[in-house]
Amino acid sequence: MDSRSRTSDRPSAIHAEERRISVVVPTWNGGPRFRELLVALASQNIEDGIELLVVDSGSTDGTVAAARAAGARVLEIPKDTFQHGRTRNLGISETSGEIVCLLTQDAIPIGPDYIANLVGPYRSANVDGVYARQYPRPDCDPILRERLRRWSASRDTPTLSVLAPGDPEASRALFERLPPIERYLTSCFDDVASSVRRSTWERIPYPERDFGEDVAWAREVLLAGGAIAFEPSAEVEHSHNLQLLREFRRLYMDHANLRELFDLRTVPSWRAVRSGWRGQVRVYRDLLDAQPLGPLERLRWRLVSLAHAFLEGAAQYLGARDPAEIQASLLSRRLDRWVRANA
Repeated sequence: MDSRSRTSDRPSAIHAEERRISVVVPTWNGGPRFRELLVALASQNIEDGIELLVVDSGSTDGTVAAARAAGARVLEIPKDTFQHGRTRNLGISETSGEIVCLLTQDAIPIGPDYIANLVGPYRSANVDGVYARQYPRPDCDPILRERLRRWSASRDTPTLSVLAPGDPEASRALFERLPPIERYLTSCFDDVASSVRRSTWERIPYPERDFGEDVAWAREVLLAGGAIAFEPSAEVEHSHNLQLLREFRRLYMDHANLRELFDLRTVPSWRAVRSGWRGQVRVYRDLLDAQPLGPLERLRWRLVSLAHAFLEGAAQYLGARDPAEIQASLLSRRLDRWVRANA
């Protein structure tokens, strides 16, 4: 039997009422993946169960009915009011748990001990947030599978990020002495599958951002003297297959955040875009050659990789430019507005 299935003789772990552990899931037309998520949450081995709140932004595909049928409480909001940071703050504020777990509607816990493992690090009073390990879906394409393999949420060892425990002044001083890339790596956090300590969130709510609210929150926690843990024994299945324009927008916004939050620019010029493209094309060629692909499929992905290698470098460069540089060009302003409107 699938490890995500709930045995018929075990009561569901999902409750609408207050519990020590809460789970918040923002939804919009969650489809079959969201129903898989409900089954996985119902099967969790948690004493007294979990409080599940679904914050829905106008679904029309039965998502709300499925959530209520599974025993969750549903908070419905207008679609045009959704915002990544603000909506998560709203969901957390409407729950009661000492620990609040956050999931996206398509991140499926693997096994019945996901939540137990995710909240385990809170046995240390010094942990403020925990994020989980992510595995790509079986149908994930070879290019994005490689990107996910290199992401911090794919590691197999637990980590604890902290600067100067309990000392905001010393934490900020240490942070400012770090190179930009180390500032970023220290602040990794991913609310695709994560949790926060309520008392910490009450002091440091999510920033009201359209993108990158999770990393921005982790940065503020660390600057306040707090700690962020990565727990690989808490596992979810989550990935999206490659769509070139969507990946361009995501990378553009990611790198706008990296510049703003960490003063990090990974691709500083068009010359770097061109030279990086050549190197990345070779990386993808070797990656695809190592995959069990048929001749036509391999050719297809090689052609896709040519475009993707250029677009990812261009997005990193364009997204990380200074605001004044963007405002100086009509084309740059229009590109920036288009990306942010569709992120």
